[in-house]
Amino acid sequence: MTAPADVIFTNAEIHTLAETDETAEAVAVRDGEIVRVDNAYEVDFLEGVETEVIDLDGRVLLPGFIDAHTHLMMVGSYLVNADLSDADSPADCVELLAELDADREWVLGYGFDESMWEESRYLTRDDLDSVSETRPVVAFREDMHTASVNSEALSRLRDEMPDEDVETKGGEPTGVIVEDAVDAIYEAIEPDAETMRELLLSAQRDAHEKGITGVHDMVRRSRAPEVYRRLELDGELSLRVRINYWSDHIDAIEEIGLQTNHGSEFVRTGGIKTFTDGSFGGRTAKLSEPYADGEGTGQWVVSPEELDELVTRADDAGLQVTAHAIGDEAIDATLDAFCETGDPGAMRHRVEHVELITDEQIERFADSGIVASVQPNFLKWAQEGGLYDARLGEERRKRTNRFRTLLDAGANLAFGSDCMPLDPLLGIHQTVNAPVEAQQLSVTEALRAYTHGAAYAGFDENRLGTVENGKKADFVVLDGSPWEHEDDIEDIGVAMTVVDGDVVFDGRND
Repeated sequence: MTAPADVIFTNAEIHTLAETDETAEAVAVRDGEIVRVDNAYEVDFLEGVETEVIDLDGRVLLPGFIDAHTHLMMVGSYLVNADLSDADSPADCVELLAELDADREWVLGYGFDESMWEESRYLTRDDLDSVSETRPVVAFREDMHTASVNSEALSRLRDEMPDEDVETKGGEPTGVIVEDAVDAIYEAIEPDAETMRELLLSAQRDAHEKGITGVHDMVRRSRAPEVYRRLELDGELSLRVRINYWSDHIDAIEEIGLQTNHGSEFVRTGGIKTFTDGSFGGRTAKLSEPYADGEGTGQWVVSPEELDELVTRADDAGLQVTAHAIGDEAIDATLDAFCETGDPGAMRHRVEHVELITDEQIERFADSGIVASVQPNFLKWAQEGGLYDARLGEERRKRTNRFRTLLDAGANLAFGSDCMPLDPLLGIHQTVNAPVEAQQLSVTEALRAYTHGAAYAGFDENRLGTVENGKKADFVVLDGSPWEHEDDIEDIGVAMTVVDGDVVFDGRND
């Protein structure tokens, strides 16, 4: 006799998002795994005396979202410091920063995007000196490659900042810093273990409220890995975490013999994370042709020679590599490095962001099996007159984020947010409603990139990413159908998030 289910989710519009997206009415779960997906009549046979039955009242149930590229510590930082993502001017940022508690040693704000402001400029030292002249004040741009600092922050850390990454005017720092100079700030404000725990738990709650059941966290010189494992041991981790360690960690990882996919049900080793170039916002992404609104073609954060050496070393050690590459020249260098390993598709080496891509590079992704790990929410900059127009010009703007072309060529496509912001439905909305045909995906294709595609990028396609028998019971339940609300997907509410069969967020009564 078949054992009864622990929980049954019924009266739902269930989309499996498998290769053929079939629909069902109910799903039964036992020991955290899906045991039947069918019509309600058939699933009812698995109801026992102790089975919990959850009536979803006609809502849409999908596999849980997996964010293939995020920084959960940063998500937590947005929540406990000044969130500048909705600011609409420098003055608005200053006001938000000034509202923080006066007893903080550092005054921190995250997520400003000057490209969306009428007064489109970076924050300056003078702006932030008006917040405080005695405490260091830092405002991080949304891309995390650019920041603005006040005089006190410069006084404390100027010696740690490379001259080429500190903007000056008339020989004096303006307060705008990029790349390695920003890293000096990150090192100075690195949280201790208890603070890190609070940040990650706050971020976990936020992720569940957005329907996220798993993340690939890009971790740099922080206590996050040890804190994740402690949270799991303490029974407080309800998010599947794949840790991608920064290249700084490779010596330690090799020494203890960690390899990609080592770990538990909730915390696994991903790969080695590295940069190649910077960002369009900071004009540091590496291009083959100059920027449309400034001199130069960007800069290497990690040179092609260093990248080649790192990729070879990691691949030999059984480690996947996730390499940040935004500009077309950086993407070329990354593909070259991966293809030198022999079989980059087998290791599922990943190019992160892939914003400005050529036709030839699209074919290389398809032929090699290298994963294009992309951020659909970046399409907010692809509108006419937006950031891409300003930095790249119209012709190159239309060649950014070509998800349609990549998918049609047969490339492996995984969606993530880079916490800009952490919101899968926003990214899916942007993709379905993208301004250029080469960027547009159907609702089903976009959802699959945030579920099965992200699972594949993390070697998890056999346990996550679809609603099928034998898979983990990780679900998101939506208040409305994305297929019926294509024009306003971003406004659809998340009614419930389920991880391992357990309800970790229930917003049905909100």
